[in-house]
Amino acid sequence: MTPDPQPFFVLIRPQMGENIGASARAMWNFGLDRMRIVAPRDGWPNQKAVAMASGAGRLLDEAKLCEATADAVADCTYVFATTARPRGLTKPVFSPEHAMKLATEKIAAGDKVAVLFGPERSGMENDDIAKANAIISVPVNPDFPSLNLAQCVLLTAYEWQRQNTDIVHETVDMARTDWATQVDIEKLADHYESRLSDADFFYPEAKAEVMKLNLRNLWSRMPLTRADVQILHGVLRQMVRWKERD
Repeated sequence: MTPDPQPFFVLIRPQMGENIGASARAMWNFGLDRMRIVAPRDGWPNQKAVAMASGAGRLLDEAKLCEATADAVADCTYVFATTARPRGLTKPVFSPEHAMKLATEKIAAGDKVAVLFGPERSGMENDDIAKANAIISVPVNPDFPSLNLAQCVLLTAYEWQRQNTDIVHETVDMARTDWATQVDIEKLADHYESRLSDADFFYPEAKAEVMKLNLRNLWSRMPLTRADVQILHGVLRQMVRWKERD
């Protein structure tokens, strides 16, 4: 069996077109476009959903409309249900992160995976959850556990993206400059050391070498760009000029 490259997101009996549209937008934010809709309360197609999708209308055009949850997952081999753990049903419960890791592995192995999302007010019924192999439980505030449909879709889609994209966790916008080289830092240290020596900063003489070493160590610890180095040179030059005018 050729695996589908992503899971199907199944909205079960969604009540508002706006939430369907917002869910489509959340899916497309993270590169997902396989939506299935089970018995939407306000009928289908829905213009409020189209308006809310804001650029992700293609997902709505291509969404599969189903009469029942069983129809929506009939061709799937592994199904997650996003819900609080129901009483009377014993199933493995995963965090969104671990669930999407497992989904990635299963899809790569040839499985067809679906994720179920329940109605906005009541959530999924046990009959829907019984069709799932596992549950996705979001670690929310226990005093306010209810998530909006689109929020839950967004969170799950984000975790899917994390598992399937090389994410750069930290970067720096260099703003038209480069990092200072060791030569740049050395020249800056020489400049300050020279001017501070002229100002008798390194006193008493017995501590001068340690003070110079500490100052150079300070420069080396700072993540300076070439623009930063130029500014620091300029600051010192201007202070010297100002002093010489007195």
